[in-house]
Amino acid sequence: MSNHFIHDNFLLENSYAEELYHNYAKELPIIDYHNHLPPQEMVDNKIYGNLSQVWINGDHYKWRAMRTLGIDEHFITGEASDKDKFLKWAETVPYTLRNPLYHWTHLELARYFGEYNLLSPKTANRIYEETSEKLSSEAYSCQNLLLKMNAELVCTTEDPIDNLQYHKQLSGGDFKVKVSTAFRPDKSILIEAEGYTDYLQKLGEVTQIEIQSYQDLCDALLQRVAYFNENGCKLCDHGLNYIDYLPASDQEINQIFTRKLQGETLSVEDIQKFHTAILMFLSETYHSYGWVQQFHLGALRNNNARMHRQLGPDTGWDSIGDYPQAVNLSAFLNALDSKDKLTKTILYNLNPSDNEVMATMIGNFNDGSVKGKVQFGSGWWFLDQKDGMTKQLNALSNMGLLSCFVGMLTDSRSFLSFPRHEYFRRLLCQILGDEIKRGELPNDMEWIGKIVQDISYYNAKDYFKF
Repeated sequence: MSNHFIHDNFLLENSYAEELYHNYAKELPIIDYHNHLPPQEMVDNKIYGNLSQVWINGDHYKWRAMRTLGIDEHFITGEASDKDKFLKWAETVPYTLRNPLYHWTHLELARYFGEYNLLSPKTANRIYEETSEKLSSEAYSCQNLLLKMNAELVCTTEDPIDNLQYHKQLSGGDFKVKVSTAFRPDKSILIEAEGYTDYLQKLGEVTQIEIQSYQDLCDALLQRVAYFNENGCKLCDHGLNYIDYLPASDQEINQIFTRKLQGETLSVEDIQKFHTAILMFLSETYHSYGWVQQFHLGALRNNNARMHRQLGPDTGWDSIGDYPQAVNLSAFLNALDSKDKLTKTILYNLNPSDNEVMATMIGNFNDGSVKGKVQFGSGWWFLDQKDGMTKQLNALSNMGLLSCFVGMLTDSRSFLSFPRHEYFRRLLCQILGDEIKRGELPNDMEWIGKIVQDISYYNAKDYFKF
């Protein structure tokens, strides 16, 4: 396929990079330890019928690009037909040059459908019809899409109130891909959020605890952590702007919580104290279960109030925030470490200016108890592209041990996003291959190949112990 844009040595610029990728990385299974895939679609083994349903619905990366090009919302999240939405996406693709969407689009068409022609208005009709025919067949069902990509494990993300019925069905079924989940309790932490007390009501119903005090909330969350753990959960995730650290007495936290329930407005300090207390409580709980905790830090969400009112969250109106991260994050991790209650931890940042902050922060709490105990997570969201991943790999290499890194994840809602693992592996092999070529690394393919395999697969397998 060397005459096509996506070819065997895509992104691999020399023979060392090619050897590392093809001989060491390419055939390894995928452990996708963080995503937002809907487990019900796996249980139902959903058949999507056309490319829009599996590829454009829910993909706010594509939506942002289409809006930028001036395409009406009718063809994005509106009432247009699936085919018309696809045709508008195909119209957009040639204009996405140098955006990661251009690479991902063509890699996904190639890997899932064997389609190597560029997507454009000229090819759109044929590609839509041919891929829709494939997607209408059993061979392209939801489960088979994962099997096609050699996925060994996928870990979705659920709120504490989720009953995990679909995960239970999957664990008891014959699907060869292991499906786990991560505990995502943000709605119980963000006391300042609109609808917080409504959420407590739901959590109370699920746990049969009437949540009238801070202790009640902790008891409810403890019950849900235990429930998730019983159902095979090994990790949690938090999507926070930044970590707060402002300790307060139990009495003070109780008063803050009570005032919230009574409808009073909380001060910034109240909110910071509450965040600190509940996050410390949760992190100590995770440690007692031996879970991995993940912190996704630095997003500035729902910037466009008008469109947020119309379409709700996660529809493409988020960006990178420029919050101070280091001081409170250090104090928070240190408080846990001082009690010997810091569990395995992955830190992801969305602002690339924080790369070196995170890469050095992890070294403060890697205490020799576990290989790579505290991790600088892979390039996330706006940074899971060539430049962002390269900068993350370089910062980690310069200030930590790249060899201990647990590698890539999709963080996606789409079953067609798994070539991101291939993209990452190719990039990793190119970076190392280039340094071998320049004489900055030894030409020891066996050893460097082993490091590539560890980062691509074995480190994650060992770290998460699913």
